Amino acid sequence: MSGGSAAGPEDLTAIARELGREAENLSFGPPVAFVYNPLCYAWRTHARYLQRYGGGEREIVLLGMNPGPWGMAQTGVPFGEVELVRDWLGIEGPVEAPNRIHPIRPVEGFACRRREVSGRRLWGWARQRFTTPEAFFRRFFVANYCPLLFLEESGRNRTPDKLAGAEREPRLEICDRALRRTVKKLKPRYVVGVGRFAAGRAAIALAGLPVETGAITHPSPANPKANRGWAEIIERELTELGIEL
Repeated sequence: MSGGSAAGPEDLTAIARELGREAENLSFGPPVAFVYNPLCYAWRTHARYLQRYGGGEREIVLLGMNPGPWGMAQTGVPFGEVELVRDWLGIEGPVEAPNRIHPIRPVEGFACRRREVSGRRLWGWARQRFTTPEAFFRRFFVANYCPLLFLEESGRNRTPDKLAGAEREPRLEICDRALRRTVKKLKPRYVVGVGRFAAGRAAIALAGLPVETGAITHPSPANPKANRGWAEIIERELTELGIEL
């Protein structure tokens, strides 16, 4: 897509700030027992991500579903596995904590020693394919559809697609709006959902905009397909969408 003014980091920062504030005002009932909002408690590192890599137009936006407990929940960066965020993206900083923390899902920021497989696969692929973050971000940007992590009383991660009907609409409304604003700023040709849920929401939220939507396989180890050579699979899927690497 072309034409119009290019997005600056401050544009995405304003969108993320508003989304974080709106998400903070949502309420959720059982089985959701804990809600983490890294756009609030990890704002400083999220803002650094946007300021460093969020300027200019992009060809492709990769859209995740929501933060993982050992990824964005720790670093404030989508799919933000600690080691790759720190050592490859060059982002590090203090991370605060949610108001209520599940005892088996602590937020330790960059001191977290757990590794998120999804983030390691996604950013690891970007590093292997493009070598430098600058080369990757010339074409791509990575975002999440929903900024919240939902945990059940047991500590189990409850994904947004499994939330109760009454809780869905207010959340979908603010997330759809933020995604649409983001896409209008970045002006991508493609918005590619990392998994079916994100792809489905993108198709709905972006209806009427001159952008193509599609999906690639989610890198979660819970997805059997992803455990059979994820990088090779998604490169084929991107090619099928018309994206040349």
